Amino acid sequence: MSTDILSGLLIPFMGTTLGSACVFFMKHDLSREVQRALTGFAAGVMTAASIWSLIIPAMDMSDGMGKLAFIPAAVGFWLGILFLLLLDSLIPHMHMHTDKAEGLPSKLARTTMMVLAVTLHNIPEGMAVGIVYAGVLTGSADMTSGGALALAVGIAIQNFPEGAIISMPLHAEGNSKGKAFAGGFLSGAVEPVGALLTILSARLFLPVMPYLLSFAAGAMIYVVVEELIPEMSEGEHSNIGVIMFSVGFTLMMILDVALG
Repeated sequence: MSTDILSGLLIPFMGTTLGSACVFFMKHDLSREVQRALTGFAAGVMTAASIWSLIIPAMDMSDGMGKLAFIPAAVGFWLGILFLLLLDSLIPHMHMHTDKAEGLPSKLARTTMMVLAVTLHNIPEGMAVGIVYAGVLTGSADMTSGGALALAVGIAIQNFPEGAIISMPLHAEGNSKGKAFAGGFLSGAVEPVGALLTILSARLFLPVMPYLLSFAAGAMIYVVVEELIPEMSEGEHSNIGVIMFSVGFTLMMILDVALG
């Protein structure tokens, strides 16, 4: 495996790590307005990545099916939605600004469940990067190193504020800066691990690559609609979330077209 691919797998994780490190340099927790803006930005990046980096390539790879080329994308998309719905129902987790836990009943600490919520968010991102790089490694049509790099960079950009959004509130709830940083750091660790496992199984995935690409897209869209959009629209003056969603969407679209 080339160093370029290994570097690409680590780029999103570095975004989360650097964002989590903000807890060492910022004295105060992020305001609700800033959190809404950053959440909206992340939602925009993930939505654009799902379309340009995953669904469109899935359809292009199924072009031989003619008018039925939508089938792998549609089936994979729904499998991704249902997979995240299952994880959301099973894994104990708690979103920011709420006291109600989701998933199976658990005696886990509140901070642990907050980290698990972000970890759940990161699973489809790691899958997406791994699947795209697996396509590059196997020489799949329409999968380029530039496109894979664009996806990795785009997710890293939205992971930076995401890392801050998890580490800063953890510190505000009484955890030391070191523990708050560790929480953000660990929440992003699933991304390179999942991506690497996907790469190592690339040859096995080749026949179903269109399904896997759209599967990752469905999983990411589930996170956007179920978690990020409600958070960015919460409270008054939610237009900042919409504006930053548009910024994130545009940036990811530009990256994919320019680098792909």
